[in-house]
Amino acid sequence: MTSNGTPAPDGPTDAQVLLARTDWAALSHAYGFATEAPEMLAALFDANQGVRTKALDYLHGTLHHQNTLYEATVPAARYAAAILPDPRTTWAVDKKRHDFPGCMRAELLAWIASVANEVTNEAEALCQRLGLPLDEYPPAVGIREIRPLLFSASLLCTEDTDRHVREAALTACIPLLDDPQLVGHRGDLVPLIREVLGTSELWQHRERAIDALDSWGEDSSGLVGQRNPFQFCDSDLLHDDSSAWLTDPRSTEGYSEEPPF
Repeated sequence: MTSNGTPAPDGPTDAQVLLARTDWAALSHAYGFATEAPEMLAALFDANQGVRTKALDYLHGTLHHQNTLYEATVPAARYAAAILPDPRTTWAVDKKRHDFPGCMRAELLAWIASVANEVTNEAEALCQRLGLPLDEYPPAVGIREIRPLLFSASLLCTEDTDRHVREAALTACIPLLDDPQLVGHRGDLVPLIREVLGTSELWQHRERAIDALDSWGEDSSGLVGQRNPFQFCDSDLLHDDSSAWLTDPRSTEGYSEEPPF
């Protein structure tokens, strides 16, 4: 057990043990102390899809609110990694208009990616310029300490039969590979990044592939990133035939991808 109430990074990874051994009431999140975290995290496996969706929203909106790392974010990330292999993570969750496709496993990987993005080399450089070094912020230190664990769990999902999960797994692996212990794995993932993310139907994933390859000094030629963002403004779809899209946020008629806004 660490000083902030979480199990040590090299401790047990069994999800139920993590929930039981973590002193959640001593850890903060966006709205106070995380006393309710064990119940909310366990609800990710509720038989009711609406309850599962609410639990997933709790990860984003409370434990990682507005991309902020809190004390409770660290054990929550360990829990998310621990449950990835569970078959129940292939269950569906409710989707909003701008959500990426995929089952709960893909959503959990996307959440891990978001958490990992807050401790990348780029994030660290920005915080240094702002006078807020990451090594002086315990939640950031905690996430950096468990990057190898998060990477191992995410890497296994790059072999998933569900393409949405594979894509989400790679987006999680990329920021984790800024860890000095993991940087040597970048070359191993380059072919997958090109073949999976680089050919994704989602422009966001294609751009992620290009950005990663470019930053690693790898060849990104031949990959097509974001299409013209003004296409959505210039298109005839924004005239007579687009009124349903403008008034009904659930309508996606006429679009194969979300607008890049």
